[in-house]
Amino acid sequence: MTTVSASRDSVPGAATRRAGPSALMAAPALAFFGVFALVPLVGVVALSLVYWDGISAMTWAGFDNWSDVLTDPSTWNAVWLSLQIMVFSWLVQTPISLLLGVLVAGRGRYRALLGVLYFLPMLLSSAAIAIAFKALLDPNFGMSLAFGAQSLAQDWLGDADLALYVVVFVIAWQFVPFHTLLYQAGVRQIPASLYEAAQLDGAGPVRQFFHITLPQLRYTIITSSTLMMVGSLTYFDLVFVLTGGGPGEATRMLPLHMYLTGFSSDEMGKASALAVLLVFTGLALALGLSRWANFRRGSQLEGA
Repeated sequence: MTTVSASRDSVPGAATRRAGPSALMAAPALAFFGVFALVPLVGVVALSLVYWDGISAMTWAGFDNWSDVLTDPSTWNAVWLSLQIMVFSWLVQTPISLLLGVLVAGRGRYRALLGVLYFLPMLLSSAAIAIAFKALLDPNFGMSLAFGAQSLAQDWLGDADLALYVVVFVIAWQFVPFHTLLYQAGVRQIPASLYEAAQLDGAGPVRQFFHITLPQLRYTIITSSTLMMVGSLTYFDLVFVLTGGGPGEATRMLPLHMYLTGFSSDEMGKASALAVLLVFTGLALALGLSRWANFRRGSQLEGA
């Protein structure tokens, strides 16, 4: 054994191969990340320390902008709304996209056709979807007139008690297809031998789903949940066109609050502070989910 080890150690480049690829291979990605992520972030942090209306000269503010933002009730209302949209979006989108993903992952021409139809909302822009739903939900000439149902003649977007749930519904309508695609890909990676063995043991479709499909999809579920929850912090264009943050502040979530603070109130310093808060909230959420999931080396199919 000593001779073999010595001979291996004497092979040129053996240590390099064991050490893994050269750090130079990561240099292009690190440079890209630094230029397009770190440099703008440093600039936004710097802007959060000044008074600026976007036109006139900047003046030093220190941490006054941060103090104003963190003591503003509108900020915490926006954070609370963002948290609600995040949770409700996950509760609505995850089961629907999971079941649809399992459905369209099966073999059959009609399932392929359904997969294409389910993916169509992803081809539309958020602004177009918001305009379409705004017209459909209009109490005067929307769904109530189209279907002749007076029960649908409600001010869906003008009622503070309904507007948030309507936003969650529209967001789910747009993004369920994307997560369905993730689950479809995950299901198709599960070995068919697992299902064949389960059938031989007498397990039905329901037991196969809970004892094979769900455990094998745990990494896919974690990935989808991370994208869904962190992505909830970036919803802006759809909410802006659909409700504009109203009625009142019923749908003024954190990204929209940041935009309105900067471009409607002309307070770029406070908006920059909100942007930094948004970035670090998303980063903490992603790292927290990754740590909670306890990622380990190994293949999902190995049960690692």
